[in-house]
Amino acid sequence: MKSLLLLILFFSICPLLVDGQHPTCTFLLEVERDQTECQKRLKEQEAKGIKKVPGCKGTWDSIACWEHTGLGETVTIPCPRALKTIFGRNGNISRNCTASGWSEVFPNISSVCESDTSQSKLVFYVVVQTLYTLGHSLSLIALITGSAILCLFRKLHCTRNYIHLNLFVSFILRAVAVLVKDDILFNRTSQCSNQSSLLGCKASLVFFQYFIMANFFWLLVEGLYLHTLLVVIFSENRHFIIYMFIGWGIPTVFVSAWVITRIYLEDTGCWERNENHVPNWVINGPIGFSIMVNFILFISIIRILVQKLRCPDVGGNDQSQYKRLAKSTLLLIPLFGIHYVVFVSFSESITEDYKIFFDLALGSFQGFVVAILYCFLNSEVQGELKRKWRSMCLNCNLSRAPHFSSTFTSRNGSEHMMQFHRNSRAQSILQSETTVL
Repeated sequence: MKSLLLLILFFSICPLLVDGQHPTCTFLLEVERDQTECQKRLKEQEAKGIKKVPGCKGTWDSIACWEHTGLGETVTIPCPRALKTIFGRNGNISRNCTASGWSEVFPNISSVCESDTSQSKLVFYVVVQTLYTLGHSLSLIALITGSAILCLFRKLHCTRNYIHLNLFVSFILRAVAVLVKDDILFNRTSQCSNQSSLLGCKASLVFFQYFIMANFFWLLVEGLYLHTLLVVIFSENRHFIIYMFIGWGIPTVFVSAWVITRIYLEDTGCWERNENHVPNWVINGPIGFSIMVNFILFISIIRILVQKLRCPDVGGNDQSQYKRLAKSTLLLIPLFGIHYVVFVSFSESITEDYKIFFDLALGSFQGFVVAILYCFLNSEVQGELKRKWRSMCLNCNLSRAPHFSSTFTSRNGSEHMMQFHRNSRAQSILQSETTVL
């Protein structure tokens, strides 16, 4: 458990140590590079004597390069590279060479080369960013507290809680990666002179992709583990190393492959654009596969629960059985990440806004919900916390009455431990996952 805590600390600090580059600085560097190239071309034309020809002399207008042009001619150039890098729009702008000099740029460069996002769309994005920042912040608090509880109480150390703990860690790292990425992309307080190269920005994105994929694969591990318990007559699977490889090892393989494809196929900017589909599928393909496998496991588990509810040994009327089934289903949805299945098969053009809202805004609260359901509402965790609280109160009272200390401690302590042992043995291994089992 100590090694796991060190792993949490290391991976939480790593993204913070990466010095990323703000996109504004990237834009300014692109403009500076275009200006240098423009001035170099204009000097070459001047050396060839082109400047002596009547017309408009070449100039740099702070964003685009206009070479020497004869009187009465119209020059048309593509959108400046810096704007194309940010907005991704391919358009053309023009200027006329008149007797009084260069005319104004037409059409308007903002309408041709910049984003055409409406004001309502910008408000939507701001609301989504605010919601998922709140969600990840609440998730961080709940998950860190829950992880500390699972680590500190020795009676909670079992394969099931180890898997829960690793899932909590993946949610923590995912939230940290999202918040750090947002700080790099949207923090406007840092100066460009203090910014490093794009290497730091790319490294932060690598951490971000790895933590996202690891989180999805630990959701898959939860599904595999619970399904194994149901199928193999509730015998606890002790091959924890296999689960560790699925949760942390497989994402390492695919993220490494993603880095390689990025370097050789699309090594542009901060790797934030996805114009080449190969690197994008290296990341999204395994994630989509894990979502679909978890959905199949979810359907299989629900089918097994229905069969067990219909068993004559299970008491209660049909209404109570359906209530237990519905409760169990709702408990498993956040643990398996079933809500991600909704938009997997739909077209992005149709469901883009809905997908953004559910994946980013509502999905950010998933870690908070999982921590509440599988830690703070867990009967074993509540029992341990109550036992610890009673022990603290008992020690406090005994410290105030030392003459009753030895007799009272030996008698009540032994009875309390025997009663707790009997209660903990009576609890099912799946009591925290579903009330129906």
